Amino acid sequence: MAHRVHNHQSPLPVTQTTVLALPSSSQAKDMSPGLTALDSLLCGAFAGAIAKTVIAPLDRTKIIFQVSSKRFSAKEAFRLLYCTYLKDGFLSMWRGNSATMVRVMPYAAIQFCSHDKYKKLLGSYYGFQGKTLPPFPRFLAGSLAGTTAAMLTYPLDMVRARMAVTAREMYSNIMHVFVRISQEEGVKTLYRGFTPTILGVIPYAGITFFTYETLKKLHAEKTKRSEPYPHERLAFGACAGLIGQSASYPLDVVRRRMQTAGVTGGTYGTILGTMREIVVREGVIHGLYKGLSMNWVKGPIAVGVSFTTFDVTHNLLLKMHQMSSFTH
Repeated sequence: MAHRVHNHQSPLPVTQTTVLALPSSSQAKDMSPGLTALDSLLCGAFAGAIAKTVIAPLDRTKIIFQVSSKRFSAKEAFRLLYCTYLKDGFLSMWRGNSATMVRVMPYAAIQFCSHDKYKKLLGSYYGFQGKTLPPFPRFLAGSLAGTTAAMLTYPLDMVRARMAVTAREMYSNIMHVFVRISQEEGVKTLYRGFTPTILGVIPYAGITFFTYETLKKLHAEKTKRSEPYPHERLAFGACAGLIGQSASYPLDVVRRRMQTAGVTGGTYGTILGTMREIVVREGVIHGLYKGLSMNWVKGPIAVGVSFTTFDVTHNLLLKMHQMSSFTH
């Protein structure tokens, strides 16, 4: 009798629990009838908000140097942070962060959710449904996810860049930026720098997601543990961010110059023209890679926090759905 009860209770729930504990949260989500795309959107939005808020002062400092002809150094960067603090107060270092949140939360939500969807589609196409994708589809899923998110949220990135490099008197809030740019420079200005953004996102998102997924796969194979610990996820995300941002950084500088040309007095019209002008005036290293060392500090932190927050909250929701299914 006892033996019969044991068999009746264990087969289906234990099998589902094992599947849900696989390294890929997207695969787990596919196996769980209760987890929806909305869950992924919420996890992605939360992850993006936490990550960007953590590194907001460093991000604002990097943008200010990117759009100016000043030579970047760690000493000058921290001097700028300190002067900002003395002049406008501690919270001024987060100026533009509200615009960042308005952009980052939908961007991260769309990116993480679409990455899950693209992995599922590519897995089905290449015959790897429910398994880790091979290298190229793994890269392609990340690139498509980043491109999708960038295309849908680009004007918000433009607004955030303007708020980061201007005084409070010029733009009082997010809507004020939209209205002034539309009236004074035209609606098309909201998409200035869009092409270098997409060209930069393709390698950045592709390499970042590819590196993170690959490190999780290698970790699972070596340790025989289905899920990395949070500090291991942070390390994997940091490596992914470091490699991805280094590969696409020059296009990030070009994008910022084109986005802020209307308020900095620049005449940046095309990608190649902007690159040429930067190289002639400031050089390759001090121009196209200005602020990269700052990115090596903030980038790994942001990506590590983002990936870790997404995975942890995603797995938490999976467990909550499991518990809910058991109670019913």
